Amino acid sequence: MSGRSILSLEGPRVSTLRPLPQLARAVRPLRPAGPAEPLSLSAVLPAYNEEACIVAAVRELAAVLRALVDDFEIVVVDDGSRDATGRLLAALSAREPALHLRVVTHQRNQGYGAALASGFDAARKQLLFYTDADRQFDVRELADFLADLDESTDLVIGWRCPRVDPPLRTLNAWGWRLLVHALFGYTARDIDCAFKLFRRAVWERLTVRSRGAAFSAEFLIKARRAGFRVKERPVRHLPRTAGRATGARPAVIARALAELLSLRRELGRADAPAVPQASERRRVHAG
Repeated sequence: MSGRSILSLEGPRVSTLRPLPQLARAVRPLRPAGPAEPLSLSAVLPAYNEEACIVAAVRELAAVLRALVDDFEIVVVDDGSRDATGRLLAALSAREPALHLRVVTHQRNQGYGAALASGFDAARKQLLFYTDADRQFDVRELADFLADLDESTDLVIGWRCPRVDPPLRTLNAWGWRLLVHALFGYTARDIDCAFKLFRRAVWERLTVRSRGAAFSAEFLIKARRAGFRVKERPVRHLPRTAGRATGARPAVIARALAELLSLRRELGRADAPAVPQASERRRVHAG
């Protein structure tokens, strides 16, 4: 490990979030009283060229998980990064074992869906949660998602409220949502929101073939058609402070469209789920 990478681990840990000890006090009452089965969770973070924020993202997430669950791991999938992301993760894993960090490495960039699939396959715990490594979400909101994952729920998925992406990216997302709903029926208010919590059995039951940007759409469509029960709730979205999003690239969009059409041929539109009632979507205003 180069001296530069190790030194970068000791860089500023400045965060706009409130101090994490306050989080621990806030969420401890969520633990059920009396004997209960230990709660275990695998958090999956896909990462591509995220050297500027990956260390802070892992540390923040570990602090949150330590307060929320009995047993956790963080699985970061380095999807062929060309920067120092992989070296930083290797150094972080070696120097801070309390983070429970595991790294899955793709030698070349395979796509967002491929990174998630690798992370889910590698996950060992009973619950799976994923978010992006770019720190555009306040991961402390996972406490609310865990509270919503009751006996009648298999997935709790977020919708960005409000969404703070650039106008073109927001427009693309709007068009994508209309297309997915036209082809398959209602899927989600915010299909690609990278803040989702679900039971391990959901992933084990489904076969998701998309490996690009259509992954989330296919995952949710098949989960609903398999009868898994979904709740939706708002999650605060934060501006990206480092790195660069790749989802609006023409090649990424073309691949996603091809994957979506392939899924249409596989499934058709038969038995598409109806639009859920507002009570199912859990439209609780953030804040």
